[in-house]
Amino acid sequence: MRPSLDDLIAEIERRAQHGARLLVAVAGPPGAGKSTLADRLNEILVDRGHRSAVLPMDGFHLDNAILEQRGDLPRKGAPHTFDVRGLGDLLRAVKAGGEVFVPVFDRDRELAIAAARCIAADDRIVIAEGNYLLLEQGRWASLADLFDLTVMVAPPIVELERRLVARWTHYGLTPAQMDQKIHGNDLPNGRLVIERSRTADFSFDTF
Repeated sequence: MRPSLDDLIAEIERRAQHGARLLVAVAGPPGAGKSTLADRLNEILVDRGHRSAVLPMDGFHLDNAILEQRGDLPRKGAPHTFDVRGLGDLLRAVKAGGEVFVPVFDRDRELAIAAARCIAADDRIVIAEGNYLLLEQGRWASLADLFDLTVMVAPPIVELERRLVARWTHYGLTPAQMDQKIHGNDLPNGRLVIERSRTADFSFDTF
């Protein structure tokens, strides 16, 4: 039987009883609904009286100037275009407890803003969300052991493509730009996530 959102909430609450800060990973391909699920979990947990926060992986995008210098700007969003070491260091700081400031990605301006969100010292549940949190490849492989609970959201490829078209239409891309973005980057990255990520504690095919 497939898990429900209620099942996931119940498991988070069960594991959060132990006192130490609980670090939850929500991973999945581009357009899968990771941010939506992470925000929904946070909303429900706060409504139920928990101290919870969301930590987006996208704050660790390498800057466009660096990507352009390396010839990687068209692949922005691929695994090698993130500061994985910086993300790992921050996740360890979050895991250790206390107040931690985290960067947030501004998609309208295509840049990460340093220290744009605060995880407060009394936030007991932190929900990290991002494509590659469970990826078993390179430096990414060292991150999965930091998480106390893992979740994968992976809709069928046809649904991912539909969502990505809607996303990039919203941001005003031309059909040619959209084709390059989706078929030259987003969907290959999505297939990599589906094929090379470790098995999660909870898996959803849509959200």
